[in-house]
Amino acid sequence: MKNTIIRKNAYYDSVTLMSLSSKILDVNGVEEAVVSMATEMNKQLLQNVGLATKESDNAGNNDLIIAIKAENENSYEEALRLVEELLSPKNKKKKKGELESPKTIDAALQQMEDANLAVISVPGRYAAREAKKALEKGLHVMMFSDNVTLEEEKELKEIGREKGLLVMGPDCGTASINNVGLCFANEVRNGNIGIVGASGTGLQEVMVQIHRLGGGISQGIGTGGRDLKEEIGGIMMIEGLKALSRDKDTEVIVLISKPPAKSVEKKILEEVKKVDKPVVICFIDGDKEDEKDSKAAFVYGLYEAAKKAVELSSGCEEEIGKENNLFIDVKELKKSLNPGQRYFRGLFCGGTLCAEALSILRGSFDSVRSNVAKNENEKLENINDYHGNVLLDLGEDEFTVGKPHPMIEPTLRLDRIIKEAKDEEVGVILMDFELGYGSHEDPVGVTIKSIKEAKNIANSYGRNLIFVAYICGTDIDKQNYENQRKMLEQEGVLIAESNIEAANIVIEILS
Repeated sequence: MKNTIIRKNAYYDSVTLMSLSSKILDVNGVEEAVVSMATEMNKQLLQNVGLATKESDNAGNNDLIIAIKAENENSYEEALRLVEELLSPKNKKKKKGELESPKTIDAALQQMEDANLAVISVPGRYAAREAKKALEKGLHVMMFSDNVTLEEEKELKEIGREKGLLVMGPDCGTASINNVGLCFANEVRNGNIGIVGASGTGLQEVMVQIHRLGGGISQGIGTGGRDLKEEIGGIMMIEGLKALSRDKDTEVIVLISKPPAKSVEKKILEEVKKVDKPVVICFIDGDKEDEKDSKAAFVYGLYEAAKKAVELSSGCEEEIGKENNLFIDVKELKKSLNPGQRYFRGLFCGGTLCAEALSILRGSFDSVRSNVAKNENEKLENINDYHGNVLLDLGEDEFTVGKPHPMIEPTLRLDRIIKEAKDEEVGVILMDFELGYGSHEDPVGVTIKSIKEAKNIANSYGRNLIFVAYICGTDIDKQNYENQRKMLEQEGVLIAESNIEAANIVIEILS
């Protein structure tokens, strides 16, 4: 049984709907479920899965789609009931004196007069308008929304600069302001290291490693991935740097990004010269020539950025992973692979972690291709048909159209694990798991069954299959880091203490 329902002018934010869709798919007997706003992209998804109707084709961006395909009527009704429950969890009569949830920025400010930051998560075509309203009200802005034009982004950031307000985003997934995590963020120790990052999982990784090394975070400011493009000019990276240089709680500053446009990099380095505090710069895949004439400490990996920041701060450095026998285990394990198992496959939820892995692995293998590669000779032409060493960022749009991001719903990766296990030339599967706010409540738990199945597939053909994993999380994250780790260890997964170490384990096994 299948049915598609359209609800006119019933807006829900994308994070809510992404999480909801994955829960509906877990209902026994449900074969397909799309619960989303009726954007052109989502309507195309309906066409692809055979759930489009004339009504859905004519629906507008503010209309809600509820499309379910189930084995029988009972499964359909159960799924629909769950949709209603999840969309209206507080569908009770308002208690006397209880405030109604505000639906506009003005209404929210009436309830929270002392608010100074707005998180924007609406369709891209409306995001700039709402962000501008927030700035006009004197609010800092974090834009989780994407699909905002470069022209709109630049205008908003120029307004923010003029008013002395942060504009984090668009497409900003991570921030930690005054030790409060926003969107995707880890629970970390409060401290004296401030970070400005143009990448979400890059910011998370550095925060996590600082925490593990005994340091703490004062502020984590996201800029959005396009801030360091020539068209934007690094406006928010520079404003974030200035803000941290004035912040009494910040003693060391870290800047994280993929290499900026040359003209933008020049501006940033000029601003760094004006800062009296120690500055660590991590431009992944950056040019070491940039270190000349700069008083900043340059590093080229996320772990190294964290380590250098802790060294420069008053925190105590605590070496990790030095006393374990991980690489001894690796040397023994590599003997278990057949001669033909020459390749690795990386299945990443974090885009920056995937890019960092590429920067490390390319030096040890003749060819590595990826859907996050910038170099033409490394770009992956087809995400479904490939050969050799491949790194996939499963959070890219080509994988997530109409589906939750894999950090929210890691089941997106499960079919890929099985696919790679069937390739007789694959010896290693490399994966990351992100903990913290916004991420799935049990990312390892939902993946274990597929890891077991993949190993059984390889064993049935007389092969071993080695899994290498990195868990980006802290001991105080809500998902319970130790439990996540133990589940992987019980399945014989090699667990690295950093993303860099995970890549180096792959090199040790296969190079």
